[in-house]
Amino acid sequence: MALRRRHALWLLGSAAVLYGLLAYVVAPDAWQRYVRSHPAIDDVPNLTLGGDGLPGDPVNLTLYGDEAALRAAMGAAGWTVADPLDLRDDLRIAADTVGRKPYAAAPVSNLYLFGRVEDIAFEMPIGGDPARRHHVRFWRADRDGRARWVGAASLDASVGLARTTGQVTHHIAPDVDAERDHVLHSLREARRLREQWYVKGFHALRQGRNAGGDPWRTDGRLGAGRLG
Repeated sequence: MALRRRHALWLLGSAAVLYGLLAYVVAPDAWQRYVRSHPAIDDVPNLTLGGDGLPGDPVNLTLYGDEAALRAAMGAAGWTVADPLDLRDDLRIAADTVGRKPYAAAPVSNLYLFGRVEDIAFEMPIGGDPARRHHVRFWRADRDGRARWVGAASLDASVGLARTTGQVTHHIAPDVDAERDHVLHSLREARRLREQWYVKGFHALRQGRNAGGDPWRTDGRLGAGRLG
């Protein structure tokens, strides 16, 4: 009887020690590491703006790493830096579309986040059709001393006139989640992502129209990754 009692007390004491280690050492340390690896994004707007101040494409990506890492990773994954936008490029896009000439570094229209245009944009042609391409804009938005890029990725499905302004533009495909995942997939395939995760509930509004009048829809998640 005494032996059983001592054994029970030993088990109870061991369980108490184990609980203490898990609850006060292991779990807090694991949570701190998770927070360090998955920083808060409560300062990130969920929609870009057009030059007229109207809502633009939805934000759907955030990548962590400095500019050199971003450029190297995107280049390794098959992306090209887009040319700056001006009237001459607008006319070239229209002419190349009519003539079916590829333009691998065609500019993207300017969108605004944090009160400024994108810092850098990348694109990936689809075949030789200048009217269709994957593209993503990135804004530098460091937080807590960490280099961070906030992005809006979408698929250009055709070239035409913006429904809102009549300007020459690319019309995006509605499924912006597919482009979010395409960017992350391309980086994984190139072995340039050390870690990837999704932030659920980033978008409360799951559908809308961009500054050009094109409809979009999303599952509400923000794709995130750490470059390396």
